[in-house]
Amino acid sequence: MYAIGQILKEIREESGFPLQEVQQQVDIDLTQLSRIENGKRLPTVDQIQRLARFYNYDDKTLLIHRESDKIVYSFEYPEIAIETLKVAEEKVRYGVQYLPMFQNTIYQKPISLESRRYIGSKAKLTEWIMNLIDTETEGVESFVDIFAGTASVSHQAIPKYEHVIINDILHSNNVIYRGFFESGDWDVEKLNDIITNYNTLDPDSIEENYFSENFGGKFYEHNTAKLIGYIRQDIEDMKAELTKKEYFILLATLIYNIDKIANTVGHFDAYIKRPIKPQPFRLRLIDAKEFENVEIYRKDANLLARKIASDLVYIDPPYNSRQYCRFYHLYETLIKWDKPRLFGVALKPVAENMSTYCTVKARDTFTDLVSNLNTRYLVVSYNNTYNSKSNSSENKIRLEEIEYILNKCGNTKVFECSHRFFNTGKTEFENHKELLFITKVDEERKNKSFATLLRW
Repeated sequence: MYAIGQILKEIREESGFPLQEVQQQVDIDLTQLSRIENGKRLPTVDQIQRLARFYNYDDKTLLIHRESDKIVYSFEYPEIAIETLKVAEEKVRYGVQYLPMFQNTIYQKPISLESRRYIGSKAKLTEWIMNLIDTETEGVESFVDIFAGTASVSHQAIPKYEHVIINDILHSNNVIYRGFFESGDWDVEKLNDIITNYNTLDPDSIEENYFSENFGGKFYEHNTAKLIGYIRQDIEDMKAELTKKEYFILLATLIYNIDKIANTVGHFDAYIKRPIKPQPFRLRLIDAKEFENVEIYRKDANLLARKIASDLVYIDPPYNSRQYCRFYHLYETLIKWDKPRLFGVALKPVAENMSTYCTVKARDTFTDLVSNLNTRYLVVSYNNTYNSKSNSSENKIRLEEIEYILNKCGNTKVFECSHRFFNTGKTEFENHKELLFITKVDEERKNKSFATLLRW
């Protein structure tokens, strides 16, 4: 119900005018007037001004009530209405100066781990995953995230468990984990001074470099690419002056800041073929922490499985033919900084760390993994993109195969959650769901099931 209607009705009745007379004098349809007074319709500005003249009432006051009704009834989340109005007041007060003020506030805040764009990210599913783990397991003190990806699941596991192992084969992901989580000495003021220096660089005074020559005008605006290449080389040049933790924080900071401005749809298998508008490039530090209970690896998951033991292993491998090492080749090149020769339109180096989970060997590779893990619980993420019409999106392991293999290890429960899948931007998935398998491992059943399996 719009309050302006009740206000207009009270003014009319106080003035002693019947509704029909008002309709005749101000030339507003009687049905419209009735709906306005009943709060079912918001009057237009012109109608407000006509009524104000007729009632000899201040039109500014009535317009204020009309605008406030528009604001109140536009709220999708009434519980934050007061805070929203305070922010709106600041925007009105400072006008065009508000955005720079807001940006300065933002740039003082570190970048969160979950803010990165990444194919198959579990950032929006982490709460659901961890709640199910809490409900369906017991006595878990050690946790392994063996295909960590963005490490959003690891991030939630670290404060919950005594020991957390984080693993991924990509160099860039390993640097991110070490920057965000690994223990070690670091000086935040020193890092802020370095970042401030980078933020004052003039790209016109910087020479062309490996990064700008290869990626400028394609994945990044050319001057931005010069800055990225210069900063990456500078981090390497002063490596001896940095602690290991500081070095990884700076590298992870670079990845997270350039991720937001890449001329892509979220990965580097291709760039958007259109002119790139120049934009400010300003770094801010990642939200680095340090934890004593974290162990970080960059290993082939199937090989690492033979060397570790844990109460619970969370498994979220690639399922389709899209290789993560190729999707994120630019970050791999940036972090390794070996300046390799690049090939093709997407400027990829010679392939390395190709995953058999993205091939017809996926089923056997998964079987080998779970048969060699020393754990009490197996928790496996899976999605139903196997229904996709795209060959590259179609899963290499079927739902039934996953369940069959896990049931060889012990009793398995399956849970599902509707989820909007982050993909390359071309493939549409209807009724997309994320599935979670939780297996309570039965060692006797597992040993019998895999007794004749040819181990790697």
